[in-house]
Amino acid sequence: MSTELLPGLGHHPVEPDAVVAPAPVAGPDGPEGSPARSEGAQVWLRRARGVAVGGWLTLAVAVVWGVRSGALTSVTDLRELLASTGVLAPVVYTLVGAAEAVFPVVPGSVTILAGPVLFGPVVGLVAAYCATCLGSVAVFALSRYVGQDLLTARFRPAIVRRWLGWLQHRRFTGWFALGIALPLAPDDLLCCLAGLSRMRWRTFVLVVLLLKPWALVVYTLGVVSLLDRWVPGLAG
Repeated sequence: MSTELLPGLGHHPVEPDAVVAPAPVAGPDGPEGSPARSEGAQVWLRRARGVAVGGWLTLAVAVVWGVRSGALTSVTDLRELLASTGVLAPVVYTLVGAAEAVFPVVPGSVTILAGPVLFGPVVGLVAAYCATCLGSVAVFALSRYVGQDLLTARFRPAIVRRWLGWLQHRRFTGWFALGIALPLAPDDLLCCLAGLSRMRWRTFVLVVLLLKPWALVVYTLGVVSLLDRWVPGLAG
């Protein structure tokens, strides 16, 4: 098997079936003691900030409109409004949920929970599943392109140092699969780490497609059922 280079992890060849120790995360290379970031990471950061600002503005306008029109004052009215758009609303929700993994505006868990609330348990779960899978693939691809700088840009240094150690584990793929199957695991962080590993695209996609539904069902329906006690009718 030919050797490969891990993006953002230096220029040392990878031995077959071995895992590369990650490069140091912190250091005085950048301004104010922060690590210097590659051009790809800087471009992504600029775009992420722009999308986040635009997303917050759009969300604020949507909330104001929803309250004034009454759509956000009743779950039933909101569902009827979305149902009148046909497949457009679930498709838009899926694309927004996938983009949320790359350009986080609100916590991803909120976006996922919104699926069953807005579209009912069946359509909502399918849309949430598609959004999660697309978002995971996007984060994996971005991590492959940007490298370790994506981790230092998105997560706190302490978290990065703690989780980068998992790349040295010989059973990283197995632990990654277990994390994806767990309801409360940090999916975005796991997908970033997977992008830095030697995991094949095929393996990554199969793990996400096959194991993510179970975590979604347990987490989404469980939380929505609890919320339904305070807001009757929320679970559909």
